Amino acid sequence: MNKRQIIELYSYNDWANKKILYVVTELEMEEFRRDLSSSFKSIGDTMVHILGAEELWLSRWMGEQGRTLLNPDHFPTHSLLADRWDDYSNQINSFILSLTEDDLTHLISYRNLKGIPYTLELWKQMLHVTNHSSYHRGQIVTMLRQLKKKPPALDLINYYLEES
Repeated sequence: MNKRQIIELYSYNDWANKKILYVVTELEMEEFRRDLSSSFKSIGDTMVHILGAEELWLSRWMGEQGRTLLNPDHFPTHSLLADRWDDYSNQINSFILSLTEDDLTHLISYRNLKGIPYTLELWKQMLHVTNHSSYHRGQIVTMLRQLKKKPPALDLINYYLEES
C-alpha cells in the first residue's frame, strides 16, 4: 500500500462519513437516539463510535497513550458531533499528508482497550480503520431504513463516479 492509495482510501472514508453525517443530522433527536437494537443502540451512538474509533487510532499513530472511546452522552446535539467530526477530518488529513512512503511500513505498537499489546505496520492499521468505519456505516444504513429514511449510497464505486 502506498501513500497515494492511502490518500485515496481516506478521501473515500471522509466522503462516506460526511454523506452519512449529513443524513443523520437531518433526523429528529428522538430518531437519532432511538434504540434500534444494533451493535450500538442508536444511530447517534454508532456515529459517536465511528468517530471515537477513528480518533483513537489517530492518537495511537501520533504516539499518544491511554485514550479511550468517546462517550455518546457528550454529544447531545447533531451540531456538536458534526463540529467534532470536522476537527477530526482536518487532523487526519494533515496527518496523512505528512506521511512518507517509509512511514507506512513502520511498525506501530499500541495497546487495545483491554490493555493487550499489538504491533503492526501503520498501513495495515490504517486499512483496518477504514474497514471498521465502513462496517458501522453499513449498520447505520440499516437503522435508517428501519426509520423509513432514505440512506445515502456509500459504495466505493459511488465515490468514484461522483468524484470523476
